[in-house]
Amino acid sequence: MSTDTHGSDATEPGTVDIAKPAADASDSAAADTRAAAEESKSSTTTEPANSAGSGAQAADAATAGAEKSTDTGESDDEPAERRSPALIATAVALPIALVAGVLVMGVLANRHPAREPLVLGAVQAPAAAGPLCSALLPALPEKLGDYSNSELVQPAPVGAKAWQLSDGGDAIVLRCGLDRPLEFNRASPLQVVNGVNWFDVRDQTSGAASGTYWAVDRGTYIALTMPDNAGPTPLQEISDAVSKVMPQQALDPGPLPN
Repeated sequence: MSTDTHGSDATEPGTVDIAKPAADASDSAAADTRAAAEESKSSTTTEPANSAGSGAQAADAATAGAEKSTDTGESDDEPAERRSPALIATAVALPIALVAGVLVMGVLANRHPAREPLVLGAVQAPAAAGPLCSALLPALPEKLGDYSNSELVQPAPVGAKAWQLSDGGDAIVLRCGLDRPLEFNRASPLQVVNGVNWFDVRDQTSGAASGTYWAVDRGTYIALTMPDNAGPTPLQEISDAVSKVMPQQALDPGPLPN
């Protein structure tokens, strides 16, 4: 009896079914392809996300750096900001200093106004250019108490010197080399100051606030005119200068009036 093997699904013992393993291999390859495609898709999808994340992280870092720079005051303009208060202070202080200087100068000018040169009229002084007066003028002090040397309008009289207060006013005037005063006679009272005999001449009727002292015991006559409120210092210091450079001489008063 024969056996019909065609159309039967049974596998004979000892035979190998090679068709099924091939199908399994094909299915495995397809699965690997799908897995690779999924992995590629996943990588493609993840990369932009990572790139977006990196951009966000960079933006956050930049913002944090700006906040840190703002918080700490560290910026590119920091040196300029540090110099700015000093420049502003200088700009404000300089005009104030200039105004203050002008005000101070104004106050000082009011306290010590500039004195005008003093005009002295010419008088009869035959010995003004002689050796005695030439020795006396340089020996006179520049200051007499509160009075200081005054400038004279040129041409100034020979043998003359003057002193004034800082604000001007009545001057102390010395003239050397004069003739004997008409009022000086044998009966004239004298006043001795630091070794010098002075004769005081005053116009009692004019109400003048000044007087003139005459040195009458030197080789020439000296007149010192000064305000009544000048005090004793000017006469004392002039007497010292006269005593040093002009030798004392015998008195030579005029005759008694008739």
